[in-house]
Amino acid sequence: MEKFLIVGLGNPGQKYQNTRHNIGFRVLDNLSKRLNISFATKKEGGSSFSVGDTIYKDLKIFLLKPLDFMNRSGNAVSKMVSFFKIPLERVLVVHDDLDVPFGRVKIVRSGGHGGHNGIRSIIDRLGSKNFPRIKVGIGRPPENMPADKYVLSPFTNDEIQNVEKICNIASDAVIVFIENGIEEAMNQFNGKNFF
Repeated sequence: MEKFLIVGLGNPGQKYQNTRHNIGFRVLDNLSKRLNISFATKKEGGSSFSVGDTIYKDLKIFLLKPLDFMNRSGNAVSKMVSFFKIPLERVLVVHDDLDVPFGRVKIVRSGGHGGHNGIRSIIDRLGSKNFPRIKVGIGRPPENMPADKYVLSPFTNDEIQNVEKICNIASDAVIVFIENGIEEAMNQFNGKNFF
């Protein structure tokens, strides 16, 4: 049976729950409702994570939220990949991206970390950058606001009404990726403004 690992990136704790940097967690929460997956929090070898799984259309799907803070996200990902022997082309990471406008998603096959500490950690721990991602656009910070402060700030009131919509769209993209592959997902979602 083919296995897929869908990883959502974020920081643990109430303080970070509604920040831009946690959009990966929010997409996985959305996805877990759709696929009727419950998360269980686990601690193994000094690493904490929330994980759930299901069988979907004869495929084994794992959802993973690393809970070691963003810059240590790779710990849980590498544990899951090695334990369940999941090929990297079926490890899909969902994360926020400053270079993608709010209201868009961008699906890529692989690439560098682009300054994203969660992706940097995963690349370091896997020893490869060849895993697909769904970049959920959060846009650029306002003038004079440092990027690190911006990503850890909450969405504006104007954005909040569309956050759930973009989580739905990113979840749709995950399902298309699982069912039809990355090419189809890229064709359907890349370069489109959703609101």
